[in-house]
Amino acid sequence: MACLLPLPCKKMNSYLIENEICYLVLCERNYSKRLAFSYLEEIAQEFYQQYGKRVNTVTRPYTFIEFDTWMQRARKQYGEGGARARRAGATAQLGGQLGDVQRIMMQNIDDVLQRGAVLSELDTKTQNLSMMSQKYKKDATYLNTKSMLVKATAGAVILLVFVLYFWVL
Repeated sequence: MACLLPLPCKKMNSYLIENEICYLVLCERNYSKRLAFSYLEEIAQEFYQQYGKRVNTVTRPYTFIEFDTWMQRARKQYGEGGARARRAGATAQLGGQLGDVQRIMMQNIDDVLQRGAVLSELDTKTQNLSMMSQKYKKDATYLNTKSMLVKATAGAVILLVFVLYFWVL
């Protein structure tokens, strides 16, 4: 959860809550909100990587005071909304956009591969259906021929019985 709180003085209070930890920054009102939240997100990520598993076990204040050194370096990088911080923000934004494009391209490639698999399966089913229809045609022709032979044989037997019946009598 992230929030921006304007204060009555010329300051702005921004905070971010992640993994049950609240990160807070106080900066000038004209400072870039995007940079303020980028700073908070960077601090949250680094703090959680270094101390995330130990947070619930803390029993005294200032347990993580050594993290202040890292925060001061990050603050200098983001200081006064300078060019380096803007470049870092632009680079992070560009990296995020490239990541989005990469995810979209990977999804499109996966979709094309799935379509190829479905088309291959459809082609296999079509070939099976074609072979089955040829077999059905061959079996139907065979059965029609056999049926005609049985009918002709039955007719011949009946004719033979009549001829013998009238000839003998």
